[in-house]
Amino acid sequence: MAALSTLILLLCAAKDVMPSSPHWKPTWPSYRVPVILPQSTLNLDKPQFDAEARLEVVSPCGPACHKSSPLPTYEEVKNYLSYETLYANGSLTETEVGIYILSNSGDGSRGRSRTKRQIYGYDSRFSIFGKDFLLNYPFSTSVKLSTGCTGTLVAEKHVLTAAHCIHDGKSYVKGAQKLRVGFLKPKQKDGGKGSNITNLAMPEKMKFQWIRVKRTHVPKGWIKGNANDIGMDYDYALLELKKPHKRKFMKIGVSPPARHLPGGRIHFSGYDNDRPGNLVYRFCDVKDETYDLLYQQCDAQPGASGSGVYVRMWKRQNHKWERKIIGIFSGHQWVDMNGTPQDFNVAVRITPLKYAQICYWIKGNYLDCREG
Repeated sequence: MAALSTLILLLCAAKDVMPSSPHWKPTWPSYRVPVILPQSTLNLDKPQFDAEARLEVVSPCGPACHKSSPLPTYEEVKNYLSYETLYANGSLTETEVGIYILSNSGDGSRGRSRTKRQIYGYDSRFSIFGKDFLLNYPFSTSVKLSTGCTGTLVAEKHVLTAAHCIHDGKSYVKGAQKLRVGFLKPKQKDGGKGSNITNLAMPEKMKFQWIRVKRTHVPKGWIKGNANDIGMDYDYALLELKKPHKRKFMKIGVSPPARHLPGGRIHFSGYDNDRPGNLVYRFCDVKDETYDLLYQQCDAQPGASGSGVYVRMWKRQNHKWERKIIGIFSGHQWVDMNGTPQDFNVAVRITPLKYAQICYWIKGNYLDCREG
């Protein structure tokens, strides 16, 4: 099959429809995504689970590097989107995929660049206290992984997170086989009904309730990339829980260009390590973007990686405002920019192809994944 750049553009095509009314409100674009289907599955040797969990990733390739890189060939894209599945009993499979084009149009995203540090001057993060906030949407969709990262509920039994939270690019991390997902819940008080009388000035203490993970999907683009160059583009993974979590979840969506985001901003909440036990919310402007990555100045610390990056936009078909996950916070990235070290906070964008893949992992039927 010819490895043409034009074909890749068709594979990644999306129909971007934005209103032109003077009373414009940020509206979710209408996307028609490609179809990704499993072609063959092989059993692999059980992994060793000998890698240390990494809460940050490093890549020498910054925005200019990514933008100047040649488009991958069709076969390369198929290889990147093929994936490994790790099961709770330690068994491992590798699935090769096929990509099918049922519609095509155009989509592009370019921006301007400016970079700052992981905490940018005044710390603009907000710790979320009290069960009235923590147990309500959208904060209730944020969960903690037993490996130390954050994840986001995207379906009744599924959690989206960063691939580096469970795989370092070469091997699965310690604890990945017995991976658990933690849900914040109020601590049970002793003393019966009278114990409900508490000091209102003090936030109610919370604890994590854990659910085991049944299986985990990691794209081969992350494993083969080893967190360098193209690898960071595929720093995402999907976890399937052993039982439903019974909470409201946040749907995934194809990432619009930054210029179409409300105020050019993104939002996410995570369990930053410097605030143990606290869920930390932040929002910030997108400063640059490539087709696969968002570069931003959101204040964050290790532990927040894997958080779902979301925006709230108008859903024309349903006549209501809706939040969707458009990316996964990968973490802090040092980049050599013309001999000078610069740092970014980076999120992996959900492109049409990634949407098709993640949606298929969740639903198991491509017919339910045609609208991004």
